[in-house]
Amino acid sequence: MIFGKIDFINLLPLHIYLKKYPLPSGLKKIMEYKKGVPSKLNKDLFYKRIDAAIISSIESARAKYKNLNLGICANKRVLSVIVQKNEKNAKDPRSATSNALARVLKQKGKVIIGDEALRLYLEDNSKFIDLCSLWHEKTGLPFVFARFSCVRKKTFYAKILKQFTRTKIKIPYYILEKYSNTRKISPKDIKAYLQVIYYKIEHKEHKALKAFLKQV
Repeated sequence: MIFGKIDFINLLPLHIYLKKYPLPSGLKKIMEYKKGVPSKLNKDLFYKRIDAAIISSIESARAKYKNLNLGICANKRVLSVIVQKNEKNAKDPRSATSNALARVLKQKGKVIIGDEALRLYLEDNSKFIDLCSLWHEKTGLPFVFARFSCVRKKTFYAKILKQFTRTKIKIPYYILEKYSNTRKISPKDIKAYLQVIYYKIEHKEHKALKAFLKQV
């Protein structure tokens, strides 16, 4: 089984959860992680180079995928999906959903996602537009940036991830320090950011996703 991994701060809780999950040792050895940005994992899953991943929500709408009610969601603000104002229009090659969201919201400028976006926004948010904030302002809904999708073994993944959204994940300080040093974001800001992100897709999130896909 090959599970794609996005190495962004917003999925730190999931990676820690999976690392601690009591899988048989043999199965843990079989289960392989492939790292990549969202756009790469979209392609890897499409061509079945991996079996499952949290991929761009716009990509997850393909009929070929089996989806869980689990993803990367935010309500009112997200901090890590932004458009830089007063810049030439530019897509972020790492994303699919965020570029489409900027287009739906008619925002001109440079789209930036992930930890880079979070660092820049925290340094000076006056230069940027938070796309989740603008989406909520226009629709009153949260936004689903990514969704867990697989091409096989849906029951297996559902069983493993069943408790994830109900579990309080404590991130060890040495991991916070590691991400702080590599991403140039303070541990305090990382913890605050993770309070903005949530993972359970329920009625409002499905409604938001449907509205977004319709506009796309």
